[in-house]
Amino acid sequence: MTTIQAGTPGNSTDALRQRALDLDAADPLAGYREHFVGTDTDLSYLDGNSLGRPLKRTVADIGAFIQDNWGGRLIRGWDEEWLNMPQAIGDQLGRAVLGAAPGQTIIADSTTVVLYKLIRAALAAVTDPARTEIVLDTDNFPTDRYLVEGIAREEGLTLRWIDADPAAGVTLEQVRAATGPATAVVVLSQIAYRSGFLADLPAITAAIHDAGALVVWDLCHSAGSVEIALDDADVDFAAGCTYKYLNGGPGSPAFAYVNARHLPGLQQPIWGWMGRKDAFEMGPGYDAAPGIRGFLSGTPAIFGMLAMRGTLDLIEAVGMAALREKSRLLTAFALELYDAWLAPAGVQLSTPRDPELRGSHITIDHAAFREMTSVLWDQDVIPDFRAPQGIRIGLSPLSTSFEEVYRGVAAIRELLGRDT
Repeated sequence: MTTIQAGTPGNSTDALRQRALDLDAADPLAGYREHFVGTDTDLSYLDGNSLGRPLKRTVADIGAFIQDNWGGRLIRGWDEEWLNMPQAIGDQLGRAVLGAAPGQTIIADSTTVVLYKLIRAALAAVTDPARTEIVLDTDNFPTDRYLVEGIAREEGLTLRWIDADPAAGVTLEQVRAATGPATAVVVLSQIAYRSGFLADLPAITAAIHDAGALVVWDLCHSAGSVEIALDDADVDFAAGCTYKYLNGGPGSPAFAYVNARHLPGLQQPIWGWMGRKDAFEMGPGYDAAPGIRGFLSGTPAIFGMLAMRGTLDLIEAVGMAALREKSRLLTAFALELYDAWLAPAGVQLSTPRDPELRGSHITIDHAAFREMTSVLWDQDVIPDFRAPQGIRIGLSPLSTSFEEVYRGVAAIRELLGRDT
């Protein structure tokens, strides 16, 4: 693995810019940046961990779909392809990104709805009446926390909170301490949405199983940015969005993963016509479709799946190992710029320095950042603000260049200089 040595405050601006150019010249994935809309401009996009750039291919794919498939085939498209897309693209996602064998992943709904389905299904699969606790952490994404709180209220269950460090994330030791004979389900994120901390998914999953419980992993910030091996880790359930590193577009549908050993007899709580066996019979009563298709509820969102299909093709061509290596290098360079420019200005780092504990974004904190973010956006420098005073620098490996990172962090440095 290539490494980047941390910079020092004495590095000159010219030297750091040259470093960015050298890293781009040596980057084996640099050419893939040209596949994305807008990368030929001076805009510095540091928010790929919230909404990925669209592929140029997507423009053509959606245009052709409207003209030929939707416009030409009309309703026949459901029988010819569209009905099978949630599982077909789910299988490709499982193969390319999740480390999941076919038949365990499906594209459906929003992340919130998918997580609700999976958590309720996991609880229903726990038959021991003594297991009345759901374990979650205080720094998980708000939707995850709100969902679990609501489900616990619905089911009369107890919440056991892990007090996570906002500058890091949930550790194996914390999970071991929080789980036991009363634990039913544990809900965690593989990458902390604020700090970028990368949890030890295999070890934590094993510890939860040792406690006799089931786990639901949120992969929103990890799918497409780090290597994942759900089957190898024997993960029970997982969910994630597709509009970040998978470039599905605003509101593109989420994915659900259910380990094959759980599928027989498992029931999800939102019964809709698309998840019913023989859906088009429109008959009385609900008999769930077998396998992962039973996790569908309503009509699939075809447009979002069209967009993500292009990114999945690219990921299969490149490989997640190469994407992960580029991610490490990008975040390491961002830290080099932080050390040289931002730390001396009083900016705090809220992300692990160890690349093995870091996803594809870093978070920096300063009291000026809330007001500064809108100014940066007006200058075509697009990071993400996270309260109370954090800027996230999200670096999508396929579409982000090192020079782009340089320009973005240089703009933050310049605005900080004006404030001090």
